[in-house]
Amino acid sequence: MRLWLAVGAGVLTLLCLGGVGVAVLLYDEDTKIERAEPDAVVDNFLRSYLGNRDDQEAALNTCKSGAKLAEVEALRTEMADREKNFHVKVSVSWSSLTIADVDERQKSVGANLTIAGSSNGSPTSRRTEKWSFGVIDEDGWRVCTATKES
Repeated sequence: MRLWLAVGAGVLTLLCLGGVGVAVLLYDEDTKIERAEPDAVVDNFLRSYLGNRDDQEAALNTCKSGAKLAEVEALRTEMADREKNFHVKVSVSWSSLTIADVDERQKSVGANLTIAGSSNGSPTSRRTEKWSFGVIDEDGWRVCTATKES
């Protein structure tokens, strides 16, 4: 009887450990940072930095050092100031992500950003700006520059 209990407990322990391993593997795959394509990195950066306004999440998609993002920082500050001063909700969306080659390790990704204001669900303002994002391959693509084009 003890032998069957020991075998049963051993099998149950192995099943539990296997289940934990599968859960960890699935979690790792679901939370993996996608840096395989330059346009996907820009999309992730814009979503985290301007959409969610999450600096920690945005940092996962930016250069390890030397990023020049002052212009996009100014845009985010302007959005926050408008919300505070005019009691509106400012959101940003983007389209037309286009990749241009600079060289093997550097690309330029163009995007049209639409900045829209709304109050009580009604649109109050809307403008579209053309931006260029410089990305570099540092163990996966990362945003290093953000420039508003005139």
